[in-house]
Amino acid sequence: MTETPSRPGAFDAHHPPQRELVDDCVHCGFCLPTCPTYDLWGEEMDSPRGRIYLMKEGLEGEPMTDTMVGHFDACLGCMACVTACPSGVQYGTLITETRAQVERRHERSRWERLMRTAIFTLFPYPRRLNALRGPLALYQRLGLGKLAKKSGLMAKLPEGLQTMESLAPPIKRAPKLGHRVPARGKRRATVGMITGCVQSAFFPDVNAATARILSAEGCDVVIPQSQGCCGALSEHSGREAEAVKFARNLLDVFERSSVDYVVINSAGCGSTLKEYPRLLQDDPEYAAKAEKFSARVRDIAELLVELGPVAERHPLPVEVAYHDACHLAHGQGIRSQPRELLRAIPGLELREISRGELCCGSAGVYNLLQPEPARALGDRKADNVLATGARLLVTANPGCSMQIRTALERRGEHMAMAHTVQVLDASIRGLGVETLLRG
Repeated sequence: MTETPSRPGAFDAHHPPQRELVDDCVHCGFCLPTCPTYDLWGEEMDSPRGRIYLMKEGLEGEPMTDTMVGHFDACLGCMACVTACPSGVQYGTLITETRAQVERRHERSRWERLMRTAIFTLFPYPRRLNALRGPLALYQRLGLGKLAKKSGLMAKLPEGLQTMESLAPPIKRAPKLGHRVPARGKRRATVGMITGCVQSAFFPDVNAATARILSAEGCDVVIPQSQGCCGALSEHSGREAEAVKFARNLLDVFERSSVDYVVINSAGCGSTLKEYPRLLQDDPEYAAKAEKFSARVRDIAELLVELGPVAERHPLPVEVAYHDACHLAHGQGIRSQPRELLRAIPGLELREISRGELCCGSAGVYNLLQPEPARALGDRKADNVLATGARLLVTANPGCSMQIRTALERRGEHMAMAHTVQVLDASIRGLGVETLLRG
């Protein structure tokens, strides 16, 4: 990205938060009860309308201060406020534009820079994450984490590193995915599958289940082996140039694959994929590609409902609590489709989670950068999940799964967890409910 000239106030001239979008906010307060940080602290500047007020101040000449940045950093970007807003304020766009400004113009502390460098040197790179699987599996098998906690060594680590260690999911054998999985029966569509970074490294069974379901529902599944990160973590954290680079690379990969749809099974990634036209709006070479690509992007639940079922569903007699991942429910407006798919399974009882619109505290890398509020939100979510009395928790985002599992473990509780596609896969294959409850 080329350097842009400075301008007075908090923001430079390269896509500051748009004044017309800022002015859409009438400060009615409908967003307040849905905002996780306002719910935690009751602080006006940690509500969506408070942050919009700070954006307005920045546009009118106020400098970017540590306090201002602190309020922006505290936002989870969950977009529950977008769902609640009667005026249609595009808060998601505003906070994304503001975060890009913060990352360009604000000087962070040495520790913050080190932490962010460590996160973004690792997580957006599937090969690097995959290289961690072996050492992490050995670490878990030898019980080194429990030993570090018992000895007090873990407590001496920085809080962000403690959180990173606690979030690591159990490492299981990774099923191999080929380049192409053929449709079973009559072919209905050809679908390109994005495998993701955290999903492919730590939840490869979710990708395998996704490919099997699509095949069972009559789709040829194309899985480009050269694909990398989609840029979601970078884009949500204000690292605009990095996100653009990842997006261009992914567009190049899928341009070579002739597919009807591009499917994603991770909520945060899907939200960013659908935002590619905005992310690449200044790129004359890629802007049109982004429009064409995003028009074909579907969340897996969205696509399955759009196509309609053909594979038989076998009974799964189990009580399920469904957790709405924020970037699925609020970012993409996909709420009914996962529930429709789950309710179509014979014997399955779906239970709603109280205050389900509130974020679990994962929010990409928020739980690593803001561990205290993330932990408080995770604990609230865990309480509400347990209150359903369900035996299985289902969600559609790897970050949510790790966050809620860790919060349950802090309470000494265990609940089986699965992605929506794993439940469907078990039903279609007739595996029985115990397969899921062992998870």
